[in-house]
Amino acid sequence: MQFGLYAPVPHVTVGSPEIDASVRGALSPLPPGVADPAYELTHDVLRAADRVGFDIVLFAERHLGADMEAWLLAAAIAAQTTRIKSMVAVHPGLWHPMMIAKMASTLDRIAKGRMCLNLVTGWNVEEHRMFGGDVLLGSEERYLRAEEFVHALRGLWRDTPFTRKGEVFDIEAAELRLKPATVTPPDIFTASRSARGLDMVAAVGDWWFLDYDKDATTIDAVMDSLRRSIRIMDEKAARQGRRIRYALNPFVAFGPSREAAAALARSVLVRGADADMRKIETRIGPAMKTGCVGTPDQVRAQIRAFAGMGIEFLLLKFVPTVEAVEEIGRELIETDATRAAPEGVRS
Repeated sequence: MQFGLYAPVPHVTVGSPEIDASVRGALSPLPPGVADPAYELTHDVLRAADRVGFDIVLFAERHLGADMEAWLLAAAIAAQTTRIKSMVAVHPGLWHPMMIAKMASTLDRIAKGRMCLNLVTGWNVEEHRMFGGDVLLGSEERYLRAEEFVHALRGLWRDTPFTRKGEVFDIEAAELRLKPATVTPPDIFTASRSARGLDMVAAVGDWWFLDYDKDATTIDAVMDSLRRSIRIMDEKAARQGRRIRYALNPFVAFGPSREAAAALARSVLVRGADADMRKIETRIGPAMKTGCVGTPDQVRAQIRAFAGMGIEFLLLKFVPTVEAVEEIGRELIETDATRAAPEGVRS
């Protein structure tokens, strides 16, 4: 099993005083010689994650908000870590594949082969229009664009010059004169729920963040839902002559029982005047149903169950602190019997 975490940024993080302080001060100058509190938190948390054996950190992309720019933040952290991979989110509606191919190659060389991409296909009309993108409200158009985007990236990383005529991206004799650090190209992670989106995953993804029934009320029901999702994707990928690897986004919290761990986690999530209850319920609530809230033994048993069904990567959600990272390192990463050899650099 591989383990990952989110870089602390406002639109994915709840329960963090440092993130709240960063948002409150985002429109004001900083005191001389002082870094943004969100960056200081990210720096400390991700260096600790690198130290205790986390495999991947996801830098989520959000332009319309107080979040720091994902690529710049990833580069700053990659230069200060030695093991953990940087997964940067990218939306084809906001970037041209030629630019991302160059940015990804740059980050991969800074990180010595430790980068991958999270392909985002959702829509945010206001953000796209404000930052010069095109959201493409029709799902067929968006997923076709995503497929062409990935084909273009892989072609640009492989060939110089590169030509590919598509319905969305028409690339003629493009010369990417900076390639990724390794022969094996960076992995593409993605998430989708719609039927057309699943076809896109099967066609171009390397990893899929599994969909499951967010309304499920028991761990057994969640597991049944995950098995169905894996079966569907296995069939879709096989028809394409491909194999997809599976990832999941559980919330993790420890306590003397499942109930006590859940209560403690919720008390931490809602602390402070800036608690976003809607974000807690929509983003954290479903993730708490996946069985990784409880005693360390219960959580470890659940991770073994995930591994048994073919899930290879857990992108963990939790309130980001150095102490939480170190606890997960002790209780899960160091003791995980399913853990493979370190994969800090692609072969």
